[in-house]
Amino acid sequence: MGSPPTIDGAFARWLATRAGQALLDLRTEMGFADAAALKAAGDQASHDLIRTELATWRPGDAVLSEEDEGSRAAGSVSRLGADRVWIIDPLDGTREFSEEGRSDWAVHVALWARNAPSPHGLTAGAVGLPAQHRVLGTDYPPAYPPMTVEAATASGVRTIRLAASRSRPPAFLTDLADDVGAHLVPMGSAGAKIAAVVTGEVDAYIHAGGQYEWDSAAPVAVATATGLHASRIDGSALKYNETDPRLPDLLVCRKDLASRLLAALQKHSG
Repeated sequence: MGSPPTIDGAFARWLATRAGQALLDLRTEMGFADAAALKAAGDQASHDLIRTELATWRPGDAVLSEEDEGSRAAGSVSRLGADRVWIIDPLDGTREFSEEGRSDWAVHVALWARNAPSPHGLTAGAVGLPAQHRVLGTDYPPAYPPMTVEAATASGVRTIRLAASRSRPPAFLTDLADDVGAHLVPMGSAGAKIAAVVTGEVDAYIHAGGQYEWDSAAPVAVATATGLHASRIDGSALKYNETDPRLPDLLVCRKDLASRLLAALQKHSG
């Protein structure tokens, strides 16, 4: 099949594309009758493919994966001492993956580097959206999403569209939405929600229910490459390859909305 791209961003896109195709093939092969079996098989197949390719083409780099207990452990010596760490979520949104017709699931591939100039340390990333037949990557970041007029109110004030978890939205999100005049748009995985901000389908994504680094690393890499705002909900920088991989909250939004949403978060998230 030949060698993959050598540039990290293109390599991340290549990995996400290959894993995504494997997951689509698995869906076709297994069907949806046994959701639990499909979820488990999807997680394992994508993880094995990505880890095999990383071992082959980036053997000197460390890996932090949701499906690798050793790399997930707080204080993992191999990744904490490494200069380059691939942070992957082989299948983000297993529930959606196991439901026929749903396309809001993703594959996350990101690279953290010790000497990266950005506060979050992410130097490359790709979010594969296999069932949507697209991959968003830092090698060719999408254009900054245009403003739309479809959500304008009668007074001319545009309604903010907030991506929200289908099953676990933060308890305060409804009050916050009422405060800022936002409309909640339920959708599946974290990757799909941040991708929706990147493409302009929604304006912001707020999460405060508990996540890990692999849930947001690749989407945040792409979002910031696009020019969007990404931070913790208190406005502090997102940090990756930390001793404890838990990263419980984040805000990704259009830059023109950041100060307004951060102020509302200070009021409602405490």
